[in-house]
Amino acid sequence: MVNFITQRYSRQDLWSLFLISAFPLHFWTLILVFRDISWLTERTNAWDAIGVASYGMVFAFVESVVIFLVLALLGLLTPKQWESNRRIAFLAFLILIISTWGIISQLLFLWNVFLPAQAIEFLRHSSHPLRIIYAVCLMVVTPTVLLPAYSFIRSKKAVTFMQNIIERLSLLTMLYLFFDVLGLIIIIIRNIS
Repeated sequence: MVNFITQRYSRQDLWSLFLISAFPLHFWTLILVFRDISWLTERTNAWDAIGVASYGMVFAFVESVVIFLVLALLGLLTPKQWESNRRIAFLAFLILIISTWGIISQLLFLWNVFLPAQAIEFLRHSSHPLRIIYAVCLMVVTPTVLLPAYSFIRSKKAVTFMQNIIERLSLLTMLYLFFDVLGLIIIIIRNIS
């Protein structure tokens, strides 16, 4: 099993995959922290606001590890003849698309965007409203993931483009990981005192 994994990934590949897995989660966490820090500081104090931000960053790190593990396993299902840079670029492409949908869903909630009253009424009277909601979501999300993924697989330039994005985002993600370490230190200090 270890030999099978080492055939697919080098240490550098795994590090790049982890960094690109961590980027969207940390980026979104920081946006939410900066959005909420002012009212949190007014409600309590700055130290509590920093504590909440620290918990958010550490949780984003844990989520990043889980997403990384899922992506690494998913990468084992990619074609064997793919070079490692193509595999990492494809997985990075997928995580960025899927993360964008996650961010959009949270934005809809934060902006209080709801279904129209007619749609809610229709769902209320249907026998399986959850199935209808999932079917509609799948009909919207699936093409926005599968069509770009298919285009990526067919394109030669897409790998180079994604590698450039991975390189640029990796440095920024390392800064985010530094914030994770700071957040962990703050959590330890807050729980000791």
